[in-house]
Amino acid sequence: MDLPEVRHGFVDVAGVQVFYREAGPRDALPVLLLHGFPTASHQYRRLMDALGGRFRLIAPDYPGFGHTRVPDGFVFSFDRLADVVEGFVQALGLTRFAWYAFDFGGPVGFRVAQRHPEWIAALVVQNANAYEEGLSDTARATIAEPPAELFTLAVTRAQYEDGTTDPSRVAPDGWTLDQHFLDLPGRKEAQLALARDYRSNVELYPAWQAWLREHRPPTLVLWGRGDMFFPEAGAYAYRRDVPDAEVHVLDTGHFALEERLPEIAPLIARFLGELDGERA
Repeated sequence: MDLPEVRHGFVDVAGVQVFYREAGPRDALPVLLLHGFPTASHQYRRLMDALGGRFRLIAPDYPGFGHTRVPDGFVFSFDRLADVVEGFVQALGLTRFAWYAFDFGGPVGFRVAQRHPEWIAALVVQNANAYEEGLSDTARATIAEPPAELFTLAVTRAQYEDGTTDPSRVAPDGWTLDQHFLDLPGRKEAQLALARDYRSNVELYPAWQAWLREHRPPTLVLWGRGDMFFPEAGAYAYRRDVPDAEVHVLDTGHFALEERLPEIAPLIARFLGELDGERA
């Protein structure tokens, strides 16, 4: 069986050294993989193995996450994360791509889409909320006042395992590596600043919904129904603004790829393949 070659590197974006992973043919449809909290581009390693032979998959680490390095004095907010991702896209010379957004990837991706609607060929949305009904009581409480234990190993692990049907299918490597990065100097302060800024995303929900109604991009919504933060109502809500959105709700949790990659990867391959007039 042929496995894709995965390349790793850094791109300088106004002094931020953005680490990224890339797989797939250079002339294939680019897919920007936008990670969530508290993880980084490593969450897409298995997806890259599954789909990197057909599609050009590009996964950056945001400032404050993974291997990306920021200069002293960098101010952490979702606007600044979007600034850096926008600069990263421009540095790579991407002019048209699909994005896959998970969790924090939604707020980052929608900001970029608002600035450059001409860039966006399609959306794959995986537990990335843009609707009030997609916020659980736990999410609302966390947004109102981020708890002190938010960045502990117990909470990091729970985000992977809660809501799953078979925790044995979830490798411990993900939460272990996430916690390693969270424990680096300065990272908890960066994450606390982002947690306190999360309310800015909720305030922007109406603007993102208006963008969806105006542009109606081809949209694939994938959702773990056991998500402690974003209940499945948030998945179906996308159809209000993109009536043709394809929605799949799976019996798993927040990190749906961890348990349900064998079901999710073929759905993405077919969806992206059809954008190129192919059939998976």
